[in-house]
Amino acid sequence: MRVGEELLPLRIVLRRPPRGVRFALQRGDAAATGDAELASVQEADGERDLAFECTVRVRRTAGDAVRFLGPFAHGPSGARFVYLTVGRRAGQPDSPWDRRAKVPLAGITPALADAALAAPGAVLEAALEGTLKDGSPTCATRPFTEGWAVRRAAGARTSVAPAP
Repeated sequence: MRVGEELLPLRIVLRRPPRGVRFALQRGDAAATGDAELASVQEADGERDLAFECTVRVRRTAGDAVRFLGPFAHGPSGARFVYLTVGRRAGQPDSPWDRRAKVPLAGITPALADAALAAPGAVLEAALEGTLKDGSPTCATRPFTEGWAVRRAAGARTSVAPAP
């Protein structure tokens, strides 16, 4: 990664989300603005996984760490995450669910960011379960089913670096 900021594409895959529940990425800060914008709104059909794509700005810090910036990067600078909204928070007013899931960016190392930025058309992808053990949609901070890895736009793995 060069000095300055670069755009890093991310893909979050939601495995086996419950049918009839709407999910979306949260763009912006609802607490600061009173209303967050939704991006990539999708409703689960019970048949397929859902994929959400966004871009974050990345910048190297003094300790050679990666700092995540932009409207999709939420939380304190040392513990950034992407919000995946669920049910009412995803624009589904009749849903019994009003949740958000935090998708941590901490597993994206400088080497992993460099690998994604160096590969034309690459995206960093991680996957998590869309349904909790009780059958309800995912929420809170969830462990990954598959940690961050560099993928080509077509989905072929080009480099593997699991989250610590």
